[in-house]
Amino acid sequence: MYKTLTKPLLDHLCAAFALLLLSPIFLLVTLALANANNGKPFFIQARPGKKGQIFSIIKFKTMNDNKDAQGNLLPDAERLTPVGKFVRKTSLDELPQLLNVLKGDMSFVGPRPLLPEYLPLYNEQQRKRHKVKPGITGWAQVNGRNAISWEQKFALDVWYVERQSFLLDLKILLLTVK
Repeated sequence: MYKTLTKPLLDHLCAAFALLLLSPIFLLVTLALANANNGKPFFIQARPGKKGQIFSIIKFKTMNDNKDAQGNLLPDAERLTPVGKFVRKTSLDELPQLLNVLKGDMSFVGPRPLLPEYLPLYNEQQRKRHKVKPGITGWAQVNGRNAISWEQKFALDVWYVERQSFLLDLKILLLTVK
């Protein structure tokens, strides 16, 4: 009952409340990034969700689109705007994903959505991560995030999928804000 009724309801209610509560910050960051990125404050990208269904993830755009003489994008470090650096450091770039939660594409807690080109690389065990909606935060994020290997992340994601519960989600949320 938690996975099918309570969690989706809590996700929607909490996302709506969080968007309302954080709307001044959301607006301020949107305006600052629009100014830094020629009027484009958002970055939208295709990501696989539950059952591998592709959805459009929304994030704040923290890098500009500057290119070299050949028309290639400059390295990420050179494109990161000063305001974008702050937004990333404070994880505010994830704030627009509340809209994805409200829409029903994502959950607060679940495996982070990766790029679609990784789908064919998953083994049978790793595909289990798509049995649930992707999350803004997840078990792998609170257990090492970028300091752990690809295999460890997938193992932690699958561990979460197999043990998903209200108390585990609450623990992950508390560890995320800690």
